[in-house]
Amino acid sequence: MALVRKVAQGAALAVWDVGLTLMNLITPRRKVGKVTPAGHPGADGTWPEFIASKEGDSRCSCPALNALANHGLLPRDGKNISFKELGRIIHATYNFAPTFCYFVPNYAADMLKKKYATDTFDLAELDLHNGIEHDASLLRRDVHFEPNQSTIYVPFVKELLASATGKDTDGIPILTLSDISLISSKRRAEARAENPEFTLSKLHKTFGSTNASTLLMAFEGRVRDLEVFLLEERLPDGWESRITQSRGLTILTFNRTILKVEKGIDESKFAAATAHDPDANSSSKQKPAEEAS
Repeated sequence: MALVRKVAQGAALAVWDVGLTLMNLITPRRKVGKVTPAGHPGADGTWPEFIASKEGDSRCSCPALNALANHGLLPRDGKNISFKELGRIIHATYNFAPTFCYFVPNYAADMLKKKYATDTFDLAELDLHNGIEHDASLLRRDVHFEPNQSTIYVPFVKELLASATGKDTDGIPILTLSDISLISSKRRAEARAENPEFTLSKLHKTFGSTNASTLLMAFEGRVRDLEVFLLEERLPDGWESRITQSRGLTILTFNRTILKVEKGIDESKFAAATAHDPDANSSSKQKPAEEAS
């Protein structure tokens, strides 16, 4: 019975998502400056006060969720968060479609063996290894080297931002889809070579490309904004999501970018170097983030 219910829910979600995707095709996009809904914090370009996490607060490996807590859009201590509320806040802040904002918290609730409709969670709980969190992150050291996955690894972030080859009309650096695939290839090859407990299933490869694709979709790869977002886990002043579809970014539309990123990843470009050069992956052996910054 549980299996039948899951299949039915999946089918209903797919139909809903296709419907939203079609609506996005025939309705005007949100105007620049009007992406964040009226009445939601940040709608006027001013986000609630940023307060960095303190000892005892709960944070995770996802900068998007940590930023929400740092601005008080989620509980500032990162604890006792409703799965339903998480979806609502992600939708309003980042303009992901309701389908995505329903699916992800549901997946997290199932992973944690909790009830989506009634239970709560702390952000740190999301870092169950090989649940959603995975090896070869672009932003964190593998859990083998850093059990606390809320710890930002500055060398990785700086390497990611420095890999940008694109430029906007003002000449500001932009990460491109090809940049994301290339740096992901490098990280996977390095992690595979140095981590004796390395694992990366097909599912977690997709999770990795999903996380990376968020930088392209919600931020359009803009390095200036991403530097603030990834190193401070703060929403830049005046920022709004670059996702302008009227119904938000649907799963179907998002998957097109995710699949392109994943298809472009080729570890073999770096495997030989990491196998023969002991210093090739030295960036992941530097000091922790708080010492490296």
